[in-house]
Amino acid sequence: MPYIVIKDFKDLQDDNHIYSKGDKYPRKGRGKKDRVEELASIKNKQGVPLIKEVENDE
Repeated sequence: MPYIVIKDFKDLQDDNHIYSKGDKYPRKGRGKKDRVEELASIKNKQGVPLIKEVENDE
């Protein structure tokens, strides 16, 4: 499923890549389930969701 960045962040697990609001996540390949769940929840270092699933009509 595709995801979109909703808050800027630096991904330390992706060579310190900086994701900006509106970017697709991940930038290449497919995101690991645990990492996607972490970034989409408050269970990350920023404590807020950083990505969200893209609906088909977005």
